[in-house]
This record gives sequence, C-alpha cells and structure tokens, in this order.
Amino acid sequence: MIMEATVRVYNTATRRLEEFRPLRPPDVGMYVCGPTVYDDCHLGHARAMVAFDVVARWLAHRGYRVRYVRNITDIDDKIIRRAAETGVAPAELAARAAESFHEDMRSLALLEPSEEPRATAHVDEMVALVATLLDRGFAYRAGGDVFFDVARLDGYGSLSGRHPEDLLAGARVEINERKRNPLDFALWKAAKEGEPRWPSPWGPGRPGWHIECSAMSAKYLGETFDIHGGGQDLIFPHHENEIAQSAAATGRPPARYWLHNAHVTVDGTKMSKSLGNVRTLKEIFARHDPRAVRFLLVSKHYRSPMDFSERSLLDAAAALTRLDECLARAAAALGGLPAPAASCPPDFDAAMDDDFNTTGALGVLFGLAHALNAEVDAGGDGRRAGELAAGILRCCGVLGIETVARRGREVAAAPAGGGGTATAPEEAVRRFIAREAVTDGEAEEIARLRDALRKDGRFDLADRIRARLLEFGYEIRDRKGGGSTVYRGGAGAAGR
Repeated sequence: MIMEATVRVYNTATRRLEEFRPLRPPDVGMYVCGPTVYDDCHLGHARAMVAFDVVARWLAHRGYRVRYVRNITDIDDKIIRRAAETGVAPAELAARAAESFHEDMRSLALLEPSEEPRATAHVDEMVALVATLLDRGFAYRAGGDVFFDVARLDGYGSLSGRHPEDLLAGARVEINERKRNPLDFALWKAAKEGEPRWPSPWGPGRPGWHIECSAMSAKYLGETFDIHGGGQDLIFPHHENEIAQSAAATGRPPARYWLHNAHVTVDGTKMSKSLGNVRTLKEIFARHDPRAVRFLLVSKHYRSPMDFSERSLLDAAAALTRLDECLARAAAALGGLPAPAASCPPDFDAAMDDDFNTTGALGVLFGLAHALNAEVDAGGDGRRAGELAAGILRCCGVLGIETVARRGREVAAAPAGGGGTATAPEEAVRRFIAREAVTDGEAEEIARLRDALRKDGRFDLADRIRARLLEFGYEIRDRKGGGSTVYRGGAGAAGR
C-alpha cells in the first residue's frame, strides 16, 4: 500500500518542483537512457546509473510498483568506429562492453532493471516508427537516409528551454549536406560499405541514435509513461529529439516527468579524453572499494555537480567504516543485528521525498549512527539500540549502501576479553581490530585470513577486517576467481 506521503520531483520540462502523480498508481513506468557500449564505463555513467537506482529504490520503498526500463545502445557510430580501430566486429565489441558494464553495475550494487532492451533487437519497432513519421509528414527521405523535419513540429526546443535558432550555437548536431535544416536529425541511415545493416522500405541501413529510445520506451511502457531519466548532457539533442519523434507519432510527449542528473568533474576539471582525465570504473575499483564509490555518488544530490578526487573517495570510505563499526558494536552488544525496520525515520523520509535529497538523508543516517553509539556506550536494555540499528539498516537499504550486515542479518560479535566461546578466527579478528598499527606484511597476512573467511561464508568477520584495514591505511580489492590484493592508501593513511 502506498504510504500517505507526497514525493516531489524536479521536472526539467517545466523547470520546477512538482508533486509526483503517476498515471496509473500504484504502478510507475520509468525509462532511463543506458550506455552506448563501446568502451569501459566511466564516472559519468556511474553517476547516472546510481542516481536512478536510488530513484527506483525510493519509489518502491514508498509502495509503488516500479517498472524500470534501461536500454543498451549496441549499434552506433561510436561502436562502428571503435570496432574498426580494434579490428573486431561491432557486435563482438558491443557484447564485450555490455558485459563490462554489467560487471561494473554489480560492483556498485545496482538493482536489475525490469527490462534492458538492446537496440539491435528492436530494429523492427524502429522501422515501424520511422514509417509512421513519414506517413504523417514529419520526416523526409534523402537517398537511402530518412530525416526528421524539425520545422514541421511546433514546440521543438521546449525541454531545453531554447528557441530552435539558439540551439545551433554550440550544439552537438550531426552535419549532413542532405538535411534541409541543420537541426534535422537522422531516423534511418543508409548502409555504408562494411557497416552492419538491416532491411527497410528505404533500403538497407541502420537506425539513428534517437529513434531507439522512442521505439523501446513505447514498447515496454506505453506511448506515455511517468519518468524519463538520464544525464544532463542528454537534454539536447537526445531527449529533445525523443520528445519530437514521440509527439509527432502519437500527438503527445512520451514522459510526464523528465529527471536529469548533473555532471561529474575530476579534481575540479570536466572529464575529457583530450585532457586525459577520464576515469573508468575499473581503474577506480582496482584501488578503491566500490562501496566507497557508490557512497560518494549518493552523498551529493543528483542534480548537484559532483567533483571526484582521491581525497573525496577516501572520505567516503572513512564514512562507511564509521557505519560498519557502529553496526559491529551494536551487534556485539545485542548478540546480533535486528532485521531492517519496516520504515525510515520521518526526517529521512522528508529528505528523500524532496526530490530524492540523498545529502539530507545521509545526515539523518549518521545522526542515527551517533545515537546508536551513545546507546551502546550507555549499556541499556538494548531495546532502543535495536530500534536504532534496524532504522540504520533500512535507510542503508533504500540508498543501496552495503554495510557489514549486507550478507545477512546476523553479524558475529567478537568477545571483549580473552575468554568466552570465540573460535580461532574470531579471536584472530578480535586481536587484529584491537591493534594500534600494522606492518605491510601483517596487512597481507590478515588479508589472507579474510580470503579464507569469505570462502567459509564468514562475511561478517571478513567485513570487519576490511573496515579495520581501511583505518590502518590499506585498501583491499577482491580479485575475480578468488583472493584479494592489498593497496596502501586507505582512509587511515592521511598524514602518514
């Protein structure tokens, strides 16, 4: 049942905060533009994917049934160019890059979308949509190409809030001498020698970039749905052109609410291949816990620009360590952690209902952690500590933040002294956590113990080792196929 609460979202189309009212409650249809798969994902991809993962989680938490569609563009000019450069077939390149994308998204703890359509599997739907646009007079043929005629559609430019003539200044529009207007865009591209091709009434070729999202969103969510999301850089031309295609074909825009996340900079500078500062997720994951990357992305409101730096990642990792240790202390005091609460605190709800304000929500979360530490220190009957721990677990869950409890509810509590019933691994972990410093060799040794604990399914103890190593200044990264690598440079390394 939907809770009695008002979720407000910032709608790019109207440029204001609006109460979210889905077309068919409790069902919500959400379409998010996924990656063009020709290379490993970078921070910009992660920003968008994590932002809309949080949106989907929160709406589900509020009682909505979310049908989340996220596409994959697996045929595009970039894919064809990169395939030619590397000497592999475009389909093979796209398949490899798509698997790389999925691997990275799993590392960031993203939920699986309800549907993940690929462009190459929906060419028939795109051909049918192009034919409709031609029949209705909104498109024209130029040889084997088909273009959308922007001049035929009133209101073009409404999403970006700019007049069509103004859009040409600095616009990322495709140059083609066959177009009637520079803003016209390709719906269908005639086949070139050596390129992938599909049959169509206008000759063999392939779809343009924009047409795929209009065709696939309509197939899986209907002609009009609730939320369309993506990065700020997609407002023009991609989303503007999506609206044009769909409105021309059906008489109404495809989505009611348009949500866009802000860009990412690296050390204060825009990411750019020419500057050599594009950071892929795999490069980052080789040195940092993916949990810290997700936490950093969640720590900023999705519409606020975010600057990435090594310092910001270390700060995020340190914050996660504080959460881990808070819950570990609670588990020790309570004899295990409770199940997550059914609801979040009112202040947390208020922040998230206000356009998914994760920054404010994290402030509430760490307030709970502070209160929990104080309750454990006070040594009460455990009732209030259990309530606080359950609330923390629920809040972490709706933000997708993994904690020491992420592998299961029960977290083993190491004994405070030398007695008790601790097993040999538990005693070794207790002694390690109690140390004030470790050498590189000792860090490697405890990491091997962690590997063994993970094999035995003792993720509770393994997670406590990871958290303490981070305090000592060591990052630990799990390898495919088993084992791990320890890197010096974690949260406790500042000032060393």
